[in-house]
Amino acid sequence: MVNEIDFDKPVLELRKKIAELREFTRDSDVDLTDEIDKLEKRLEKLENEVYENLAPWDRVQIARNSNRPTTLDYIQYLFTDFIELHGDRVFGDDKAIVGGIAKYKGLPVTVIGHQRGRDTKENIYRNFGMPHPEGFRKALRLMKQAEKFERPIICFVDTKGAYPGKAAEERGQSEAIARNLFEMAGITVPIICIVTGEGGSGGALGLGVGNRIFMLENSVYSVISPEGAASILWKDASLSKKAAEAMKITASDLLEFNIIDEIIPEVKGGAHKDIERQAEFIDPILYQALKELTELTQDERVKDRYDKFRQMGKFIETKEPEKSPIKS
Repeated sequence: MVNEIDFDKPVLELRKKIAELREFTRDSDVDLTDEIDKLEKRLEKLENEVYENLAPWDRVQIARNSNRPTTLDYIQYLFTDFIELHGDRVFGDDKAIVGGIAKYKGLPVTVIGHQRGRDTKENIYRNFGMPHPEGFRKALRLMKQAEKFERPIICFVDTKGAYPGKAAEERGQSEAIARNLFEMAGITVPIICIVTGEGGSGGALGLGVGNRIFMLENSVYSVISPEGAASILWKDASLSKKAAEAMKITASDLLEFNIIDEIIPEVKGGAHKDIERQAEFIDPILYQALKELTELTQDERVKDRYDKFRQMGKFIETKEPEKSPIKS
């Protein structure tokens, strides 16, 4: 588990020092107000230096922080009247994906997202946020229900990836993810996807085909983890920092590549520092996206989503080579 990160240490130590001085001032007759003010100005400057110049690997560590807000945290602050729905009607209920119906500013919506745990016990219960096939099938069932009742769909993406175990493969892991990609492409209601932590491989894509895709500032989105990439490329997982830089997995990289539509800013130090305030950062962007998409017709939403994904990547057209006059 990642709780506090090395680059974060100077900031944390200065915050601790300020808290100690405040406590000392409160419990004694010594007035240290001037000293505290100076340290707070120094803290503000230090926070700007540290948090505005993060390396890709630093952002990976923040995205993995065990205290980072989960789907259920955001549901608590962004939605009302949430009712969780369970099961895929085929095998069982996957605790790594949560979903249900709720209201967003009075508008009925369907909310679906990966769900991690914060401690060992909860992570085991949630399978560390790595879904089995029944998780993706549950998500698709809720999406189809949303389409039937014309409810917008909001997906929160935060997973290391789909569960790679034998049982998941036996129950059709690849087919379940592929089915979600296929079906989400043609769903007629608005789909908004927000990468809140790690967006890992097919596990993220299974909830990631949307009209709008947003990323939190310190989240990452990748086809494989930096450790996995380093193991494949250089046969050395310890080179994960180098891999993170080469893979272009940060929000700014993906915005530049037109994979995502917008970066959602985070509170200084990461979303886990103030969950309620982080939800306030998400709120206006979510509202604007819903406003734009609900004004489109069903066919326009499907075309909008289709065009979005067709425009990803670069294509080079070449002329067909001339046939040789010499017969072989």
